[in-house]
This record gives sequence, structure tokens and C-alpha cells, in this order.
Amino acid sequence: MVHSRRQWIGPIRFALTLLGLPYTSGSCAVRPASNPFRVSKANIGYCNFHTTSAWTMPSSAAPHVKSRCPQYPCSNIKRFPVPDDKVGWSQSWPQYKPVIYTAPSVSKKPAWADPDVGCFSPHFNSVDGAVDRTSFEGTYKVENGKPLNPRGRTGLTGRGLLGRWGPNHAADPIVTRWKVDGRGTKIHHSTSKKPILQFVSIKRKDCGEWAIPGGMVDAGEQVSLTLQREFSEEALNSLSVSPAERAKIHERIIKLFKSPGFQVFKGYVDDPRNTDNAWMETVAVNFHDESGNGVSELPLQAGDDAGQVQWVDVDSSLALYASHSHFLELVAKERKAHW
Repeated sequence: MVHSRRQWIGPIRFALTLLGLPYTSGSCAVRPASNPFRVSKANIGYCNFHTTSAWTMPSSAAPHVKSRCPQYPCSNIKRFPVPDDKVGWSQSWPQYKPVIYTAPSVSKKPAWADPDVGCFSPHFNSVDGAVDRTSFEGTYKVENGKPLNPRGRTGLTGRGLLGRWGPNHAADPIVTRWKVDGRGTKIHHSTSKKPILQFVSIKRKDCGEWAIPGGMVDAGEQVSLTLQREFSEEALNSLSVSPAERAKIHERIIKLFKSPGFQVFKGYVDDPRNTDNAWMETVAVNFHDESGNGVSELPLQAGDDAGQVQWVDVDSSLALYASHSHFLELVAKERKAHW
């Protein structure tokens, strides 16, 4: 997923695409507990990541759930029901008749989407030009020219809302800080007695669910750049400010994303957009503002893809989009924080 590039490409692309964040010199004395959600070492680009000791998603033996949601997102399409014991491709199921669906936004052939199978010759399980078609799950099967979801049936074929046949790579920046009182002292949870983390969360416009601000890795883009770009655009609305404001805040963002972050997760995501032929995979990385005087002081402002954005306490009661709650659980464990 990571392509080698000359060292100067990262800073130049970042300067061109990421600068543009609102600036303020003030900070809140008390960070609110607002929470609307209740119901090894690796170098990628120029960000330094280390892996937590316990980063895993449910094993491939556990059937995906959100990928089989009855109604496909942003549509009236109903999936063909798939029971747990029929998810795996190894299970013979002649009666399986999945619904065929590719969203109009994808069928219109935007630059970020593949053509229909039969109209081009993709090289699956490899880096295909600028498009990485390899999977973190390993080699996936291709049947009748179409890749098969490595986690099994979803009740729907085609690409749905996803642009790429096969794996669609994303990056999720998990930006955290400690919750502190007016004196700057960490606040500990009354039950666990552990310090409370807060993270930047956005409310997705497409489905109304709260999530980590992340997005798709552009063709040929380094994951480190995607992490910065998505956080800047979705949580800080970096595309809407003047060049003068961009320069003022550039240093803070560079400092945060150059700090040692840790790779929380890398792999398949149980995402409601997944289909039998297209699925989400991500790299989730935690960047922590330990002192609280860096990105924590920036006023959050929702970008085009986000309806709302705010700092939220990390807690086990969070109900978030896709697998994001699990990512936060791993962050809390790594930081020895309340969960």
C-alpha cells in the first residue's frame, strides 16, 4: 500500500493539499464531556508509527456483520439475506442469489472509480500502476473476472458505493488528547480510576453516524499524506480558509503528524458499503497531543464530508461507524486510559 517516493514529494504535496486550517491562540479551560454517541516499528512516508501490542480485528473465522446490513447505505437496495453459516465461500449454497448494485455516483465513471469489469484489464492482487490492488488479508480469489470478498458473502454484488473492484484502501487518523480540568490536570474516570482520553469525531453526512475522520487513499498517495489530508479536510475544513491562515497553522499540523504515532490497526473493515466484489481496508493510526497545546487548541470545523465535528470522551459506550469503536478500544488500552 505504500509506494516509495523521493523525500521531497511528501512535503510538497502536503503544502499544496493540506495547508489551510483555522487558527486560534485560545484554549478551553475545561474540556467538555459532551458525548452524543451513547446507546514493531513501521515507517510510512515521513510519519513514524509503532504498532500496539494488541491490534487485531475479529479473526477471519468471525463472520462480518455490518457488511451484511439488510439495506445498503444511501439506497433502497435490500441485500439478499446471508445467515452466519453461509458467509464463507467454502460453504456450498446453490440458492445464493445476491442483488447486483453499483451506485449511480460510481456508474458515472468519476476519476476515483474503476470502469466496469470487461471494459479494462485490472491486475488484481498486485500494485496495478498507481492503484494498489493488494489486500492486507493476503491473496484473494478472482471469479469470472471479479474479485471475491475475502471475508465471504455480503448479499450484494457489484461495487455499491465503492470505486475500486477488490480492496478499497483508506486511512483513519485517530487524534487524541487527555481530558483535563481548569488547572490542566488530567481527569480520571470515577469507576475505572484511569485518565480519560478525548478524540476528534465527525458526524458523517452520508449515513448520519459518528466516526473517526478518515478517507480513501488516492492512487499513488502515501498513507501518511492521506492521514493528514483527511484530518485537515474533515475535522478542520482546511479547504475553506485563506492562504494567510494556512501558513499560521501549518507548523502545528506538521508537528502532530511527525510525532511518534502508533499503528492501531491494518486490515479488512466490516463496513456497510462492502459487497461481494468490493470491500474496505484501512490503516488506523493514533496521533496523540500529550501536552494539549498543539492541535488541541485548534477550533474544530466540519468539512464538506462531515456534518458536525467535536472532541468526545473515549468510552466503551460509544456507538460509532463501521469498526471505529474497536479502534478506539485499542487506543485506550495502548494509552492506559479509561475504556
